[in-house]
Amino acid sequence: MSILITGGAGYVGSVVTETLHKAGKDVVVLDSLVAGHRKAVDESIPFYEGDIADPELLERIAARHDIRQMVHLAAFLSVSESVTKPLVYFVNNTAKVIFMLETLIKHGLRNVVFSSTAGTYGESQYVPIDEAHPQNPTHPYGMSKYFVEQVLNWLDRAHGITHVALRYFNAAGATEIHGEDHSPEIHLIPLVLRVPMGQSESIAIYGTDYPTPDGTCIRDYIHVADLADAHLKALEYLEEGNASEKFNLGNGLGFSVREVVKTAEKITGIQIPTREQARRPGDPAILVASSDKARKILRWAPRYPELDPIIRSAWKWHSTHPAGYRG
Repeated sequence: MSILITGGAGYVGSVVTETLHKAGKDVVVLDSLVAGHRKAVDESIPFYEGDIADPELLERIAARHDIRQMVHLAAFLSVSESVTKPLVYFVNNTAKVIFMLETLIKHGLRNVVFSSTAGTYGESQYVPIDEAHPQNPTHPYGMSKYFVEQVLNWLDRAHGITHVALRYFNAAGATEIHGEDHSPEIHLIPLVLRVPMGQSESIAIYGTDYPTPDGTCIRDYIHVADLADAHLKALEYLEEGNASEKFNLGNGLGFSVREVVKTAEKITGIQIPTREQARRPGDPAILVASSDKARKILRWAPRYPELDPIIRSAWKWHSTHPAGYRG
């Protein structure tokens, strides 16, 4: 029996793949390489390039590898793009997942670890946000993930297919092997680091009038290695026969955009000019997690809760991979 990892050549997916493989899990990767990188997956790991909604490809993978568990990470993930192209996000992040599940269930799929998002909560009514917080997404990206959570709930009720939905806050940082390489890049930390690398002249700050201490958005950053560790623990949780669950993955600490810039300046020793721009549609002011539930039930805790080691690891990877995986 094998574990199918969709999006396993992406940023988070490559680290999840690496972590599960090192833990002795029999993993198989499916990635369209629209945003992922073939070089991000060790050549010893079975790899298939293709679409998650391709039934013939899925049937071939399921038959060859006896897929009983899946970690689903493949998705489009730009909040701003989802606002302007909602149908693209609902097709890719929701409809295709339904078709994929339909095919894999026919071949014996029993457990799913789903890469969800804190974006399913929308504007925070209180912080830190726990799993009981109302879910009211403010953008199509968050809604597309929310819909999949509901589909998984019904599959559990109807067929006993159990799942863990991991609601990420902001994935960041790098390992010795894997780092962030998106085109176009949409995440704050790698965009900030492009300035000291000489790849950008300044970093845009979208909105300086939020109800926060310095007027910029506050986010909870979680090291990508900690995210990967949570996926391993979620799989083991399901293997033990436990019930479906939802878990926040964050470190419980919020950092503003300006704090990220200042920390990057300290680590790199280079001043990073900023340019203030209007708010982006769909951006909540504050997203900070309570991960108490994951700590208690999954026995998981972030090893890198502070901003400094997260940015330091990202700086090390980007400094040695200035062209990303293409270098």
